[in-house]
Amino acid sequence: MSDGITYVGIDAHKEALHVAQLAGLAPQAVTWTVANEPRAIARLRRQLERETTGPVRCCYEAGPGGYALQRQLQGGRVSCAVIAPALIPRKAGERIKTDRRDARKLAELWRAGLLTAVCPPTPEAEAARDLVRARDDAREDLLRCRHRLSKWLLRRGCTFGGRAWTQAHGRWLATLSWAHPAEHQVVDDYRAAIAQVEARLTALDAAIGALAAQPPYRAAVGRLRCFRGIDTLTAMVLVTELYDFQRFPRPRALMAYLGLVPGEHSSGAQTRRTGITKTGNGLVRRTLVEAAWHYQHRPGIGRRLQQRRTGQPAAVIALADKAQQRLCRRFHRLAAAHKPTPLVAVAIARELVGFLWAAMQDPVPA
Repeated sequence: MSDGITYVGIDAHKEALHVAQLAGLAPQAVTWTVANEPRAIARLRRQLERETTGPVRCCYEAGPGGYALQRQLQGGRVSCAVIAPALIPRKAGERIKTDRRDARKLAELWRAGLLTAVCPPTPEAEAARDLVRARDDAREDLLRCRHRLSKWLLRRGCTFGGRAWTQAHGRWLATLSWAHPAEHQVVDDYRAAIAQVEARLTALDAAIGALAAQPPYRAAVGRLRCFRGIDTLTAMVLVTELYDFQRFPRPRALMAYLGLVPGEHSSGAQTRRTGITKTGNGLVRRTLVEAAWHYQHRPGIGRRLQQRRTGQPAAVIALADKAQQRLCRRFHRLAAAHKPTPLVAVAIARELVGFLWAAMQDPVPA
């Protein structure tokens, strides 16, 4: 620990920033409050540089404010880290919580090296991630719109014998007649909402596809698409949410980051395993579990998968083939042991993470 380093903890809120400054080995922090707006943040950075002689290391908890504060503070002798809130040590006996106490606590823990910083994306990477998340939001909106109409029809005693939301289902909806004008209005409104969200999904899919074909995403997406169950959208979710696979030193670190490893509650000689931890990025975890369901079928290389592999490195294709053979066998073996199929899919997703991590290394491990 160097006494020339100044540690600054910031409890950030929408309107104000509560700042606590620890100069070197000082036992007490100096606290004050500034407005959370660009000019005030610029003045705060100049103040920190003016009042100190060495490096200034700031930190604040990740939250709804995003990375704007980190980008505004970064520069010169001032560096700023965004801290993972779930990994901040907390005392069981603490019963008083204020903004100033939170800022002091951040500064003290930051100086002691007990905080875990997250990997902030670049503005370009964050924009791509937001595009992919907007597509997932549209998917949820479509699901809600369809549920509203299907449940309304169910209350009217109208059920379709085939698969819902196909062309045949659409033709069936068009043949329905209603006795009251209000019912016509309800059906037309629900169908218009569904058509609007479907148009949003089409536009977002086209935008994501165009972005995936450009650097820096083209090479990474091409490698990931060599695997069964992973196409452009799934690959873009992985690339934009994880940023860089190589920041994880080993596959198990990535598995733990995604919450796909079992929890543990052991004491003394007793060892007790629990379900998966479900920490980290829920969107990536759900996407990987959805991809894992493709391995319940017999191993094989279809026409679309063969097209996706065109022009990709031979080492990545060989690794994808190895993953398909192993994961399909494992899926069948676990299913034959009468394991619940959702549990099997999660286990396959965990192993799939290891293969994906290896495929994104350069060079690709044998």
